[in-house]
Amino acid sequence: MEEFVTKDSIVKKIWGRSDTVLLIFAGASAEFALNKAVDWLYFTGRLPADPIGRLFSTVRYAQEIVFAEYDAAHAAIDKITAIHKGVEASRGARIPDTAYLDVLFMLIDYSIRAFELLERKLSEEEKARIFGVFHLVGSRMGLRELPDNYHEWELRRSEYLETNLVCSAFTKDLYQRYQESLGSFRYHILIHTQTLLVPAKVRQLLSLPSAALLYPILPIYKGARFLRADRLVKAILLPSKYKAQIAGLDILSGQ
Repeated sequence: MEEFVTKDSIVKKIWGRSDTVLLIFAGASAEFALNKAVDWLYFTGRLPADPIGRLFSTVRYAQEIVFAEYDAAHAAIDKITAIHKGVEASRGARIPDTAYLDVLFMLIDYSIRAFELLERKLSEEEKARIFGVFHLVGSRMGLRELPDNYHEWELRRSEYLETNLVCSAFTKDLYQRYQESLGSFRYHILIHTQTLLVPAKVRQLLSLPSAALLYPILPIYKGARFLRADRLVKAILLPSKYKAQIAGLDILSGQ
C-alpha cells in the first residue's frame, strides 16, 4: 500500500519521536491560547476541561496521518473534518477557514522549529517537504486559499502572526488551566520551553521571558537522548497521567 508520507521523509523523522512532538505541542499550546478563533475550542467544553489532553489529541491525530497508508490517512483527515462539521451544526455557525489554516500553519512552523532546536538546521528543500505534507492535509479538508508553496507560506505565516493573534480573556483562562493541569514546576518548564520555540510576536503577546532559562539545559538533554536516558527526564517533567500517551508518540524510538 502507498504511504501518505514516504518512508525516508524528514516529516517522519520529526513526528516519530516523542520529544520533537512534545516541543510541537508546547509551541502550539501557546498559539492556541492566542488564536482569535479559540472560542470554538471552548464551545464543546473539552479544551478548558482538559487542555493538555485536548492538545495531545491534536498532535496525535497529526502523527497518525503522517504514519498512515494513503487511504487510511485520507480516512483520518475525513474523520477530523466530520467532527468539526458536527461542532458547526451544534453551534449553528461555520468555523472560519482561517482557523483551520492557522492550525495547519502552526504544525508546519513548529515541526521546523522543534527539529532545529533538538537536531540541526533544515535545508530549504526539507522545509518545502514539510510544507508539502501539510498542504496535502489541507487540500483533503477542502480548505480554500492554501499557499501554493513554502515561500508563499512563509509570507502568509508572517501576516498571520501580525493579524490573527490576540491576548484575550480566553488566553488568560487557558493559561490558568495549563497551570492547574501541570502544577507550578511543570508549568514553568512549559513557559520556558515556549520561550525557546515561539516567534517573537507570540512571546511578546504572552509576556514570556525574553531569555530562556532552558538554553543551558539543552546540551544536557541532548546528551540524555544520546544515552537513551531521555525517557527518565520526560517521566520527571510530565504528569504521570499522560505517560501512556507520551510513550505512544515514540514511533521511531531507538531508530
